[in-house]
Amino acid sequence: MFENLTDRLSQTLRHVTGKAKLTEDNIKDTLREVRMALLEADVALPVVKEFVNKVKERAVGTEVAKSLTPGQAFVKIVRAELEELMGAANEDLALNVAPPAVVLMAGLQGAGKTTTVGKLARFLKERKKKSVLVVSADVYRPAAIKQLETLAAEVGVTFFPSDTSQKPVDIAQAAIREARLKFIDVVLVDTAGRLAIDAEMMAEIQAVHAAIKPAETLFVVDAMTGQDAANTARAFGDALPLTGVVLTKVDGDARGGAALSVRHITGRPIKFLGMGEKSDALEPFHPDRIASRILGMGDVLSLIEQAEQTLDREKAEKLTKKLKKGKGFDLEDFRDQLQQMKNMGGLGSLMDKLPAIGGVNLAQMGSAQGAAEKQFRQMEAIINSMTPAERRNPDLISGSRKRRIALGSGTQVQDVGRLIKQHKQMQKMMKKVTGKGGMTKMMRGLGGMLPGGGMPKF
Repeated sequence: MFENLTDRLSQTLRHVTGKAKLTEDNIKDTLREVRMALLEADVALPVVKEFVNKVKERAVGTEVAKSLTPGQAFVKIVRAELEELMGAANEDLALNVAPPAVVLMAGLQGAGKTTTVGKLARFLKERKKKSVLVVSADVYRPAAIKQLETLAAEVGVTFFPSDTSQKPVDIAQAAIREARLKFIDVVLVDTAGRLAIDAEMMAEIQAVHAAIKPAETLFVVDAMTGQDAANTARAFGDALPLTGVVLTKVDGDARGGAALSVRHITGRPIKFLGMGEKSDALEPFHPDRIASRILGMGDVLSLIEQAEQTLDREKAEKLTKKLKKGKGFDLEDFRDQLQQMKNMGGLGSLMDKLPAIGGVNLAQMGSAQGAAEKQFRQMEAIINSMTPAERRNPDLISGSRKRRIALGSGTQVQDVGRLIKQHKQMQKMMKKVTGKGGMTKMMRGLGGMLPGGGMPKF
């Protein structure tokens, strides 16, 4: 997300960082470039105009005049205004009501509402330690009810059954009664979507809202629709007292226009980002962290949180103890590391949160990431084709064994040979980690292993 905007803004702001003093004249060209970058990112025109005007007002004012490094101050102003535009701070769900707290999900068909209900249920269960009941009031699509039932089983929350012969209001009310009887903390109500906004749809969801009086009414919208996302959100906001927005399919949106437009247009905060199809691919929306990502400064806090939630600490401790005892880093350990990276959303997700390296083009980096992801999948397939004995002791792998492994993994014999060579390099690095000054030696070794600071070459 934001790759295109980050590229443009990074190049644009580089021109102003060397200035001795900021004046209206020397920031005029930069502001024009900022305006163009935002428009290309599909940010709504009124939002762009207001943003650029606010940056200009602050840049030529006293705030910069007092600064010893006006160029840095200008970048700081752009960042502060981006944060302000997106909401200044993360806004949590307001669930401090008498249980069950009801959350109503609204949105157009195809926006990812039902999938988001499953993700939110998992988020509330695992991170907020809440008991959750989910129910579908979409009486027009039996497949949506079945989908929600499957998702509920997958994430381990209570599913309340419904069918197409019932009325949406009756379904929602019955689910809330059931939640009270079972002392469940939160009820998530999935509603019907349409392919376009229509009066009948709005009247139905307004009736459901009036009957259940939810603590939260979240609008779920596809980020890839750009400005249309913000305009659709405004239409829903006119019909319902929305409390927040969930942007879905953010991982497929390189522009980020919806994230920058939707709060300004609706007056409602973005509360979550849907970052993929998996049930754990839901992130709380932090405007300050997103502003950092847009300006190529990375988002290390989110990366740390993601690591804490997804990395298997038990396996990590086991590997550390094994290395300290002087036992080698075998191919099963190598495979575990690849799987842990995959659990964190893959290489693309990690790179997205790391600060940009000066002058690196994000589009080129994206294609390199794609190639590396493919190589990692190939490596995992090769290791899976080995016997447990071969994984523990790669020296056993002779020419005939290489042919068998290549055949089983759909790769070439040369690929198997390269993987074994790569593993030996990693073994050497792991030995350095356990010795004196381990991390420094490891980073030096890593630099030699990754030509040009890139991914391993195969």
